[in-house]
Amino acid sequence: MVKLISMFVLIVLGASVLISCQSPNQSGSDSIPSTPADVVKPVEVTQCKEPRSPICTKEYRPVCATRDTGVRCVTTPCPSTELVTKGNACTACADEKVSSYVPGKCS
Repeated sequence: MVKLISMFVLIVLGASVLISCQSPNQSGSDSIPSTPADVVKPVEVTQCKEPRSPICTKEYRPVCATRDTGVRCVTTPCPSTELVTKGNACTACADEKVSSYVPGKCS
């Protein structure tokens, strides 16, 4: 009899755990969205291509460019690149030391 009661208690506890683990959409509640509104979308990195344009427009659409500092060290930390804000993608890639960029100003 004790084994039967113990098994019943375990089944009830197991069922309650499974019910509490359901997502809001499975339980029928629509008050919580399935994806948060503040989900950060991945930023696409654009690589500079050759040949590089020596002439660029003066439109202001800032990009955050990865620029080679020219520093080469044996010990760490010693960053060999830096992030710089350029006026637009063309002016970023016109700089021979820039390898890539992402949209927006550097933080």
